[in-house]
Amino acid sequence: MKVIVLGAGVVGVATAYHLAQAGCEVVVIDRQAAAASETSYGNAGLVTPGDSFAWASPAALKTFMSSLFNPDLGIKVKLRWDPRLFAWTLRFLTECTQQKSQSNTLKKLRLAVYAREQMQQIAEHTQIDFNRTQQGVLYFYRSEQTLAHGVEHMQFMADQGLPIKVLDRQQIVALDPGFTGSADKIAGGILCTIDQTGDSCRFSRELAAWSEANQGVQFNWQTTIQSFETQNDKVTAVITDQGRFSADAFIMTAGCDSPLLLETIGVKLPLYPVKGYSITAPILDPEQAPTIGGVDDDRLIAYSRLGDRLRVACTAEFAGYDRSHKPSDFRALLATIRELFPQGADYDKAEYWAGLRPMMPSSVPVLGRTQRFSNLLLNTGHGHVGWTMSCGSGKVVTDLLLQRKPEIDTNGLIFQG
Repeated sequence: MKVIVLGAGVVGVATAYHLAQAGCEVVVIDRQAAAASETSYGNAGLVTPGDSFAWASPAALKTFMSSLFNPDLGIKVKLRWDPRLFAWTLRFLTECTQQKSQSNTLKKLRLAVYAREQMQQIAEHTQIDFNRTQQGVLYFYRSEQTLAHGVEHMQFMADQGLPIKVLDRQQIVALDPGFTGSADKIAGGILCTIDQTGDSCRFSRELAAWSEANQGVQFNWQTTIQSFETQNDKVTAVITDQGRFSADAFIMTAGCDSPLLLETIGVKLPLYPVKGYSITAPILDPEQAPTIGGVDDDRLIAYSRLGDRLRVACTAEFAGYDRSHKPSDFRALLATIRELFPQGADYDKAEYWAGLRPMMPSSVPVLGRTQRFSNLLLNTGHGHVGWTMSCGSGKVVTDLLLQRKPEIDTNGLIFQG
């Protein structure tokens, strides 16, 4: 079976790998010059089943309202006329009940834990290097009040079997000596021991090169999708600025562009781009830089040590498809990371980046066949945990395409449109 994968972010590359492993002839199309050049390029680097909580929750509306008056909060909304955002927000609010929030979180957790296993298998099989560390991720808090709330919140994950450890200030410094000079800023934290970190861009590019060399996957770079050819209930070809590509099946892994492309053939997908910002700075003093990934839960800032670089990410901004950024966008991020690890990295030499996360109202990605076209499958909408879920969702969609029973329960993950 010949399969075309539409998009070469980390989700698309992982999907291509699994398809090729299953014996498919695989072609990947992407408008950029290399894999993971958009959303997967500059994310926080965290692979975190422990952060599988659905964004839509009873507390979401309060956070949304607070963001309108606090410019330094991790969530920002640009108030303007945007029909897509309006429609998405209405759907989002319907997902904010306690029951739906817990249900959506469980769906994400199920996929995230499975994806962790699949990532391990890929790493062992291919031996690719992506600056991976497997020492857990620390979620820390600046006051006893927020620590107590965090422990109560994370207990839901512990009840599902996720191994967590509650640490006091001294235990955090012992775990990560990078906090030695800033321990007075934190009250305590939670270590999720199965979480890990890694460079999703490097993973994607290394895996793409490996798949091309060892599996015969064909990557078509700098190739922009323009339209589709369809006949009855099937997609027959994708039309690009580099010509026509036909196949037996097509997998949509185009992230935030997925709904725009699907609209051209009458498939509706309620996905909205949520903008995030990050910096990547060279490590100055390895002993004063963090050794494991972490999340400052009070400031909503995440970081990872990726080899000799420190990645720091923040913000969920609802601003449509705007990928631009300016120095002031990084002010709060830089102030926080300098406070925590002042000598850890050379922040004056940081690379600045902004990208878009493909977010569904439920926070749950959509997988599987579209009802309108039997040979068009989706693997998109992973939101802020695309890197975490990528290796698992690629395997699930491969199994669905080949009519094999997936290795996990797909209830609540299959696309209904």
